[in-house]
Amino acid sequence: MPRRPEPTPSLFTAAGLEAEAPRPLADKLRPTKLAEVVGQDHLVGPDGALTRLLASRSLGSLIFWGPPGTGKTTVARLLAQETDLHFEQISAIFTGIADLKKVFEAARGRRQVGQGTLLFVDEIHRFNRAQQDAFLPVVEDGTVTLVGATTENPSFELNAALLSRARVLTFQPLDKTAIEHLLARAENIEGKPLPLDGAARVALIGMADGDGRAALTLAEEVWRAAKPGETFDTAGLTGVVQRRAPIYDKDREGHYNLISALHKSVRGSDPDAALYYLARMLDAGEEPLFLARRIVRMAVEDIGLADPQALVVANAAKDAYDFLGSPEGELAIAEAVIYMATAPKSNAAYKAFGAARRVAKQAGSLMPPKHILNAPTKLMQEEGYSAGYLYDHDTPEGFSGQDYFPEELGRQNFYRPVERGFERELKKRLDYWAKLRRERGGE
Repeated sequence: MPRRPEPTPSLFTAAGLEAEAPRPLADKLRPTKLAEVVGQDHLVGPDGALTRLLASRSLGSLIFWGPPGTGKTTVARLLAQETDLHFEQISAIFTGIADLKKVFEAARGRRQVGQGTLLFVDEIHRFNRAQQDAFLPVVEDGTVTLVGATTENPSFELNAALLSRARVLTFQPLDKTAIEHLLARAENIEGKPLPLDGAARVALIGMADGDGRAALTLAEEVWRAAKPGETFDTAGLTGVVQRRAPIYDKDREGHYNLISALHKSVRGSDPDAALYYLARMLDAGEEPLFLARRIVRMAVEDIGLADPQALVVANAAKDAYDFLGSPEGELAIAEAVIYMATAPKSNAAYKAFGAARRVAKQAGSLMPPKHILNAPTKLMQEEGYSAGYLYDHDTPEGFSGQDYFPEELGRQNFYRPVERGFERELKKRLDYWAKLRRERGGE
């Protein structure tokens, strides 16, 4: 494929003024080849997925999925460079169908003269379904090689037709080693060390939250704020930079990931992990009453009658937060999380109710047995309503053993308590009553 002609330099560039213009640190450190991209070795390393695709010369359309600041735009630009494709970048936030048509027409024009187009679409998940469908013809006929970037799970945000024509590559948040590597490169380019002590440097890496761009922006703020000879400790760093908010969107995948992690940590009886995810969500600005409601759900779904007090504690934590507000009320929620995580677990009541609902729907409107129906009129008495009913309190054991299911349905067994917590006692009672029922011919 012929290499595209180099762009004509602007007067600004030709005069050498571009080199003197202020540039953000992230722009200065932007990689010029794929091997320089940090933190994504599974994609661009010697045995990475993209490295293999380039070696096979079968790039195809791609979806880059990952959090901000992990190199999605940079890698797309470098892919175009490696494959001699014209790089065209658009954002789904600012682009409509009319704009897409212009981009596609330009790509068709380039294709006619032997020049391919790599179309990079940032925030591709923000396109609606109809806009996403517009890409299908130009992807199928090779007019463009589509590379879409998204911070949201493509399974939920992109339509199946588009996903079937593209390969999804996952970008990981940058780990501490990768961010430390970026900071070292920044210090080399700036020709001076970051004015931070060891603990403050670790804190800055944590503040970046896996985002390389954020790490470099924070580093720039530190350099700007430092006086000659000044070195910041952790408290000084916190005073200089505004801590970057964690990657968390209450109506997006991050929210559901963390609440799932919290719930499963409680179910798995791990109070430490549960407290960690609770703290993550509160730190990110989650509404505490949402968490309190979820804890009530844990009490009824995962603990149930193994510890009937769990529901009382969960509701008390909600009431305490209502009464105290933040931050004091958050401690009540934390105590409830610890209680739920350390309580004996049983989903027997949850499963029993689900089974009963299924049978109720399938069996239809069956008549209860007449002996447990009231007979307020003479006609109902003549029809046998209430006849033969045994009043349980009049029996020696306080248990009559009568059958209360509709005759057409027969006796059912939905609730099966486990040998844990208070349900162990409930199981003993049920087993005893079952024995009495058998002795009296009730089943």
